[in-house]
Amino acid sequence: MIFFKTEEEIELMRISAMLVSDTIAEIAKVLKPGITTMSLDKLANEFISDHDAVPSFHNYGGYPFHICTSVNDIIVHGLPNELPLREGDVVSIDVGVVKNEFHGDSAYTFILGDTPEEILKLIKTAKDSLFEGIKQAIAGNYLGEISSAIQHYNEKQGFGVVRELVGHGIGRAMHEGPQVPNFGRKASGILMRENLVLAIEPMVNLGKHDVVDEGKGWAIRTADGSISVHFEHDVCIKPDTALVLSDFAPIEKAEKANQNLNSSYYE
Repeated sequence: MIFFKTEEEIELMRISAMLVSDTIAEIAKVLKPGITTMSLDKLANEFISDHDAVPSFHNYGGYPFHICTSVNDIIVHGLPNELPLREGDVVSIDVGVVKNEFHGDSAYTFILGDTPEEILKLIKTAKDSLFEGIKQAIAGNYLGEISSAIQHYNEKQGFGVVRELVGHGIGRAMHEGPQVPNFGRKASGILMRENLVLAIEPMVNLGKHDVVDEGKGWAIRTADGSISVHFEHDVCIKPDTALVLSDFAPIEKAEKANQNLNSSYYE
């Protein structure tokens, strides 16, 4: 079901979304080769709890952890584990919280150390495509304008845009209507109205767009084994310019300050 929020509810959602951004920034401060994703899960859980909130993902559909940590060819829903991360790993962190009865949900992809130029290009393109989609997230546009903008921005660079996994509405429930595909035609889908809140989240592969479900109910991998990246913002539809509720600024600050992380794609 699709819900339109009041201004008061949007402010509560902004608080939840900013807590997600701050949680990912805390992870960015400690990310390095040798650390385990299980330790990142523990850090995130403690940080969220210390801010009087609850991790949205924990026990959602039976999910046993507090965040998703998707490494290299895992697109989404990667399970934290005790394997040390390695130099060159590409790590996507997806975090959700519920605070004041409203959810926030955001994702960001990091590179540990040196990596080939093609992966730097993938990261930059996927991240920029999110903002190309957000430009279209205004009242009076069709939802397909977001999807089409994301798809074509990535495909022009030769990257595969995942079809099977999509963004979504968000509010009192983590997943509300409508679904927000990262591919599609302009002038398709619903006509967007003011104060609809969407989680827009491009998932983009270095290779083809095809995916494989491991069969364990969670981690989804690229079918060709190529690297995948994931960026996500919570966005409120407004008449002229979308209101972005989450914020990459604290994450980027921590990323640039951490010498173990490769942020050279900014240059």
